Amino acid sequence: MIYQPAIETMPVAQLRALQSERFVRLVRYMYEHQPFYRRQWDAHRIDIRSVKSIDDIGRFPFTIKTHLRDEYPFGLMAVPPADLVRIHASSGTTGKPTVVGYTRADIDMFAEVVARSLCCAGALPGMKLHNAYGYGLFTGGLGLHYGGERLGMAVIPVSGGMTDRQLMLLQDFGPEVISCTPSYALTLAEAIRERGIPLEKFKLRYAILGAEPWTETTRQAVEAGLGVTATNIYGLSEIVGPGVSQEDFEEKGGSHIWEDHFFPEIVHPDTGEPQPYNTEGILVFTTLTKQGIPLMRYRTNDICSLYYDSGSKRTHIKMSPIKGRSDDMLIIRGVNLFHTQVEAVLHDMPEFSANYQLIIYREGALDAVEVLVELSEVIYAAIGARLPINDEFLNQLKRRLEKKIKDNIGLSMRITLADRDALPRSEGGKLKRILDRR
Repeated sequence: MIYQPAIETMPVAQLRALQSERFVRLVRYMYEHQPFYRRQWDAHRIDIRSVKSIDDIGRFPFTIKTHLRDEYPFGLMAVPPADLVRIHASSGTTGKPTVVGYTRADIDMFAEVVARSLCCAGALPGMKLHNAYGYGLFTGGLGLHYGGERLGMAVIPVSGGMTDRQLMLLQDFGPEVISCTPSYALTLAEAIRERGIPLEKFKLRYAILGAEPWTETTRQAVEAGLGVTATNIYGLSEIVGPGVSQEDFEEKGGSHIWEDHFFPEIVHPDTGEPQPYNTEGILVFTTLTKQGIPLMRYRTNDICSLYYDSGSKRTHIKMSPIKGRSDDMLIIRGVNLFHTQVEAVLHDMPEFSANYQLIIYREGALDAVEVLVELSEVIYAAIGARLPINDEFLNQLKRRLEKKIKDNIGLSMRITLADRDALPRSEGGKLKRILDRR
């Protein structure tokens, strides 16, 4: 099922014409209602009357997160606070939060793109959605909630945490769909295994996971542990929240960006120059239909590529899985490092679990990385069965992992085996994989 066939299968040329129409209208709206952009564009000598199509977007400067923080709380709003019906904000862990406001029309669009995403993930009207995203200033909980209701689902607003209670409700209420962070899906899968609950007790069919980068390793673990088909939902509060793009449950591998509302670009991390399709760079979005706080060329800092998939049932462009964030990328001894690269290596070694952390520290004058990782249940089962697993075996295992990381990533890392259940599990929020102790 496709939620909005006329839009989601629109020929690309027709979609581009729609984007141009909305972009020209957007530029005039922003210039009139957002003093920040009026000052910025005047300083760059941009004559908005000369803007004729979406092809003119490269003439405009970027918006970055600092701009939102500098205009805290409502300086970037295009409407007075009295015209807003909802206000969300980021966590603000590194300073003032970024604040986003929604008009009634924005909330309607938000529900529409999330309903579109849920359907793309396999959900259907009449199904039940177990929504384990956090409710509150974070956009995930309410975003999925309104989208589920728009699609015609019965939404169970569980929020995060209280894992035993979640497992009880999953069995008693029988939802077919769950939405949460991928790390919390792993926590639920692990809890099910530890408690010996048969998967037949659950009716789950689809898991819609987002809010943090994840890998094929995580997908396979979640699908096996919950008995579901797992897909990625992508979004960020500055653009709207979850529902900016969604992976198709039958196609996987890339997520459709809903181009009628969000125009994407990929730019070079250093120069800001537009990059061709299938080339990695910084993902940039322009909101084509938002009223409360429309943004022009917002640099997300997420690293991926864009491409059109001629074999897809939808015509909207796809984004590759997020490799990481440019501001989270580590440069260790001249090598660019994302924690997801280590996770991908662990995937090929079933002796290790998906529970790991990277510790960044100084070793003399140089940076170094320690990988804390737990052994897998395969090894613990062998230990329980008194199979010949001794210190020499474990040391060989560590040396194999060290070599595989060196060969695949180009860095030498120290491997430390963590005690069983010693590493943090998600309780519904984002899981911190990197501890920087420099």
